[in-house]
Amino acid sequence: MTPEDVAAHASGLPRCKRKGTASRPAWYVDDRLVVRLEDATTLTVRSTFEARERLLAEHPETFGVPPAMERHLKVQVVLDHGNDDAIREAISAAYELQRR
Repeated sequence: MTPEDVAAHASGLPRCKRKGTASRPAWYVDDRLVVRLEDATTLTVRSTFEARERLLAEHPETFGVPPAMERHLKVQVVLDHGNDDAIREAISAAYELQRR
């Protein structure tokens, strides 16, 4: 998955608006983070703890939790491991979480 793919998917979600900077674009619903591009190969995605644990178990090469993120409802994503469908699902789940 590329940063452009992330942008296309996030921008296609209703009410999901791009913010952030040119180097760190992010997409929000009602000012609540859905996904943010940290660099060319890394995302931060909003997630429940339960969903995060499932993602870590199913795709440990793609999803991770750095120590600074452990207490937060977020998961870090490496884009270039070929799990595009899982990444899209994580972004869509983050979107649904923020719509509540």
